Amino acid sequence: MLNLGETFPNFTAQSTAGTINLYDYLADKWALLLSHPSDFTPVCTTEIGRLSQLNNEFDKRNVKVLLISCDSVDDHNKWAQDVSHYCQCQVPYPIIGDQSGTIANMIGMLDKGSDKMITVRAVFVISPDKRVKAIISYPASTGRNMNEILRLIDSLQLTAKRTDVVTPVDWKVGGDLIVKPGANIEGQRVVDLPSGKDYLKFVNN
Repeated sequence: MLNLGETFPNFTAQSTAGTINLYDYLADKWALLLSHPSDFTPVCTTEIGRLSQLNNEFDKRNVKVLLISCDSVDDHNKWAQDVSHYCQCQVPYPIIGDQSGTIANMIGMLDKGSDKMITVRAVFVISPDKRVKAIISYPASTGRNMNEILRLIDSLQLTAKRTDVVTPVDWKVGGDLIVKPGANIEGQRVVDLPSGKDYLKFVNN
């Protein structure tokens, strides 16, 4: 699988929205690329359904979403009807067909533990400069938490703009921030630690 900080490779593929060149499609926006094991499966249906319901949230964050699996575009189109029925909204994102597994293999999404060619539940967050900013990989048995993915994007976008802070455990938008080691911010609060070191500092958002 790709490493953090690497450039996400470009590709051209067929999708439910027609032919897509990744870089052209993303332009200067953030991106969220998610793979799912297979169409017409229960956990994937709940995931893409919830993702579709959150379309406005991704739009607000200037994030373009793409989905991919080793299924045909024809199957994607048929399955999208089931997803839409389940979530009571349209699936607004292109679903890429990768029957040969070429793209999945290129970026390390294939499930090596399966006797079939399926992708793991991978999550890639890609910055506007096409760098990989976050990677999460889930087993086939566990559905993803879409609210956590939104929280992750919020943190990445905030720290891309404010390079003097990082976000603490369970952080949400509006919560206190941690002062990045080596930075000095007016109004920072230093936590008094037994070690006497002053590395843990908070500041209001």
